[in-house]
Amino acid sequence: MALTMVRRSFLVSAAAASQSWAAANDRLRVAIVGLGSRGTAHIKELLLVANLEIAALVEVDGARAEAASQAVFAKTGKRPLIFTDMRRAFEDKNIDAVTIATTNHWHALTAIWAMQAGKHVYVEKPVSHNIFEGIQLVKTARKYNRVAAGGTQRRWWGPFRKAVELLHAGTIGDIYQGNFVFPGNRDSLGFKPVTQPPANLNWDLWVGPAPMQDYHANLVPYNWHWFWDFGNGELGNNGIHMLDVLRWGMQKTLPVSVRSIGGRFGYKDQGQTPNTQNVTWTYADGASIVGQLRGLYTQEPMSWDFFGSKGHMHLMANGDFRITLGRSKQPEPAVTYPANLDHFANFADAVRANDPKLLHAEIEETAISTALCHMGNISHRLGRELRFDPVKMVFPNDAEANAMLTRKYRAPYVVPEKV
Repeated sequence: MALTMVRRSFLVSAAAASQSWAAANDRLRVAIVGLGSRGTAHIKELLLVANLEIAALVEVDGARAEAASQAVFAKTGKRPLIFTDMRRAFEDKNIDAVTIATTNHWHALTAIWAMQAGKHVYVEKPVSHNIFEGIQLVKTARKYNRVAAGGTQRRWWGPFRKAVELLHAGTIGDIYQGNFVFPGNRDSLGFKPVTQPPANLNWDLWVGPAPMQDYHANLVPYNWHWFWDFGNGELGNNGIHMLDVLRWGMQKTLPVSVRSIGGRFGYKDQGQTPNTQNVTWTYADGASIVGQLRGLYTQEPMSWDFFGSKGHMHLMANGDFRITLGRSKQPEPAVTYPANLDHFANFADAVRANDPKLLHAEIEETAISTALCHMGNISHRLGRELRFDPVKMVFPNDAEANAMLTRKYRAPYVVPEKV
């Protein structure tokens, strides 16, 4: 079922979820799955949310788990439960919600298992490793009436919300193109030899849904991003944030074609994904999104541009923006931005109300933006432009591309066909 088709049942499903979340003291008990850089950030941010307890930590690396547990204890005086296998944590009926900061290839299955166990979920970007997973993720949220948020945090930032408000009000007219530039500045990975996994790492659980393979130090802890079995390249790593802002401002969902060019330039190393990628997504009305990701040397800043029938908006990394109208070279007067919102506080409020409509980045929105990343990567890997059917969620008459909508899963870590 297409994400756009799932959307039509969203309001009905949300209305049917009439039983509000409640506990004896209204305290939300949360488990964090994955304790790398993003999971560590989850700890720091969740500790600031009122009436929320970090009740459990899930991590396949025992050393990370112990360090994170100590960090929580130092702030709260209470040690969270520690689990190596997330399934054991999901069996704990005292846990209300789960935040997910695993490797990309675990995002969707972790969230699906958690929601099937009755938990609400916050899922880091990209919320899936392939398009099929994103569809199943949204289906699961709707079937089980769960609050599910995606980790595209700029939807909570005041300057971005103001910029989008002006775009939606027609300030620059009808938007026909959105561009982004992301300079990643990535150095060579070199080549790491195959070795035994560290004793503190459960390698079977780390590999999870992916094909079993040998361990090498370019996979753990971070560089898995640049290997197709586990990551989605820079397009899925940071391009998702860039795409999400453009889609949000342009009020677009899924395109009808995609073309990606690029490669891994400047060095030979163990990485597989492109370090330079230029992608164009085209919509049925002729509007387009154009993305440029650069991993080599550039002084270009990260930025977004919206081009409309009345003018142009240039949006910078910190959210500051300028608008020029018509042929004027002078920007319009600056505007006042609303305050930033706390994305985890927003998630907690939505969970307590059992109302996904309160979320600023509901899972379907992030799943659609993630799907554009997957489309771009499929085009890159096949080396050609692809047509796409946004209703059926397939590449029409293209068996080679359709085979890349999903993956072969390694049992028992299988994203289910029926959720």
